[in-house]
Amino acid sequence: MQRANSRTVTVDLTHGDEYFGQLGPFEVELGWWSSVDEVVARATELAGVPVLVARLVDGQSDDSGHGGRVRYHAEALQRPVALNSRPLEGDTAALLAPARLRAAWATPDGLREALDWAEARLAAVGRPSAAPARQIRTWNLSGLFRLPTATGADAWLKTTTPAFNAHEGEVISLLGGVDPSLVPTVLAADPAGGRLLLDHVPGEDCWSPSAETVADVVPRLVAAQAALAGRREDLAGLRDRTPGALLAQLERLLDRLPEETDLTPAELDRVRDLAADLPESLDRLAACGLPETLVHGDFHPGNWRSDGRSSVVVDYADACLGHPALDGLRPRAYLTPEAWRHHARVWTEAWRRHAPGSDPALALELAEPLHHLSYALRYQEFLDHIETAERPYHEGDPAAELRAALASGLRS
Repeated sequence: MQRANSRTVTVDLTHGDEYFGQLGPFEVELGWWSSVDEVVARATELAGVPVLVARLVDGQSDDSGHGGRVRYHAEALQRPVALNSRPLEGDTAALLAPARLRAAWATPDGLREALDWAEARLAAVGRPSAAPARQIRTWNLSGLFRLPTATGADAWLKTTTPAFNAHEGEVISLLGGVDPSLVPTVLAADPAGGRLLLDHVPGEDCWSPSAETVADVVPRLVAAQAALAGRREDLAGLRDRTPGALLAQLERLLDRLPEETDLTPAELDRVRDLAADLPESLDRLAACGLPETLVHGDFHPGNWRSDGRSSVVVDYADACLGHPALDGLRPRAYLTPEAWRHHARVWTEAWRRHAPGSDPALALELAEPLHHLSYALRYQEFLDHIETAERPYHEGDPAAELRAALASGLRS
């Protein structure tokens, strides 16, 4: 499917307890529903006052999460005197009503609290805000804001839900203790509130990484993971996503699959067979000799940033204790076959250096079903923790990953 490069947007505008009707519809570039920079700019123009997007209200598209017609709830930071307030009634009242699983940053009060926290932390480290925060992204998993500072270097505020995400500041501290250049600089962190304030990382996201970038980033992560594997007590606070823990989670999910997915009865039987055969495969994986360690959890090249001189790995919300082959396999879906072969070679050579006598190439093969199973479980975790309006982002992902696990098969 060719993805649309735009979307049609309607915004329901509030200020505190007042409702000011809908803005739009209007067209914005970038089809991704989570990208709200242009939505904010256009809604601010139409409202005549600064506006921030609280959350997605509804999205209609053949390519869920991208393109189509999208509706947002936005909060005016000042009362829009050029607009008239009106009663909030009917379906709109229901759509804008509070929801039990709504993320804190997806509410007007939560937005203000997060930005107030960031501004206070910036002032505390001697880098006070120089202009209003620029909202870049918001969706079921996180919010992202860019904050200009008086020192000239921007900072970034990231908001996540602590209930099902790693404490990123702590993960960055662990990796940074081994290789400070591998991770972004943390300016402040509020783990309980799911808030992280980061220094700007220059460069661009490496969606199509050069061979040189792969040869730089991958061995540095492997070296850090190998060093941390010997410090198991320091990893005790990470979520357990080791192969044994993933198997136990899959077994608990099996009874829910008929209701949670569109898998056919035949596919459900095959998933149960896969789960039954998995222990033997995990024994073979363990015999490859790679240690369980800190795993990034979403180590695709879009989470690498490079300015051509140095590269930094970002976005640690999925970090956990696990098998490093899960990170080794993650870039595959984002690379050409030739680039994947290069990446796999760099990854396996790096692990051979740090784990003499190991067989990382075989580990990549054996871990492929586990890789897909881990993402099926992670996507189901998302669905279990997000409100109904946000489910279209990941509704079909657990089933898709389970089908990929079945297609990859258990290696004999």
